[in-house]
Amino acid sequence: MAGEKTEKPTPKRLEEARKKGQVAKSPDLNGAIVMTVGLFVLGSTVPGLLSNVHDAMLEALGQITNPGVVSAGSLGPLLTDMGKHVLLAVAPIALACAATGIVVNVAQVGLRPNLSALKPKPDKLNPVAGLKNIYGKQALVTLAKSLAKVGVVAAIVAMSVVPQVGSFGAMVGISPLEFGTQASSLILSVAKRAAFAYLFVGVADYIWQKKKLGKSLKMDKQEVKDEAKQQQLPAEVRGAMRRRQMANARARMMAAVPTADVVVTNPTHYSVALKYDGSKPAPEVVAKGQDLIALRIRELARDAGVPVLPNPPLARSLHATVEVGQQIPEELFAAVAQVLAYVYRIAAHRRALAGTTSGRAA
Repeated sequence: MAGEKTEKPTPKRLEEARKKGQVAKSPDLNGAIVMTVGLFVLGSTVPGLLSNVHDAMLEALGQITNPGVVSAGSLGPLLTDMGKHVLLAVAPIALACAATGIVVNVAQVGLRPNLSALKPKPDKLNPVAGLKNIYGKQALVTLAKSLAKVGVVAAIVAMSVVPQVGSFGAMVGISPLEFGTQASSLILSVAKRAAFAYLFVGVADYIWQKKKLGKSLKMDKQEVKDEAKQQQLPAEVRGAMRRRQMANARARMMAAVPTADVVVTNPTHYSVALKYDGSKPAPEVVAKGQDLIALRIRELARDAGVPVLPNPPLARSLHATVEVGQQIPEELFAAVAQVLAYVYRIAAHRRALAGTTSGRAA
């Protein structure tokens, strides 16, 4: 079937997607690996951690048992020493987790940062689109994934804890130190099993994200052929072809302005021409532009008798979210319908006046 996306994305297509910030990345995989490394570092540093905490507690208790030593001047050094002990206890785990997080992120997305993904986009500020993301189909998929993750991890934890329930009764009467040692060993063992389960979930999520990205970037046969032809041409020729294609596309766009039903403007900066003939489910953008191009669209519309209506919010939204030849998104139906209804009422009123005038003249 013509236009069917059946071909794998080319390296150029993948590079363009990367520049736009479209990469396969799983936050679950990041969290799982960081959690696993953190637990193993914690397990290997427990003796040192307990020693530092022990020293901090002894020092604090020693000060408390001798109130005469504690004063406004000695309180600062006391808190500093306690903070040092806590920092020495936590530092290895924090550094290991931070380094692991950086390495895993680089392994997934590469070393080339993409600053364009940080640029603000007006369409992301649309509250209607935000609600659609929260309550739409994608939100249900995300909810199902989250429930599956929680279910897998909870099942692993339950299988680890339930067999140990009987041994809890044997801990009655043992010393606090021994109880702490056994409890920490059990908790660490359960946490490691949960981390491995979460790691499995993260790997599965990464594979799914990669397949999803590959599917969204697939190309049709004609796109692959056109790209291959362009790659074989010198850079100057490719640049000239792109300029010619842009000029031809702009000329076709300007020729379509007189066929529009209305031009919505942000009076000086944006112009978007809309057409709705009933043959398609929604109105279509036949032309759009900014600054000088917007001015030319308005001039052509006025020469052709196409209504030009100022509506800055709608003009900005349409210009930012809809390409030429595309139908408007569902979240803009209501605003565009109001504009078209106004245009149709004005047109009907003018026809009625023209009919009355011609009747009188007859």
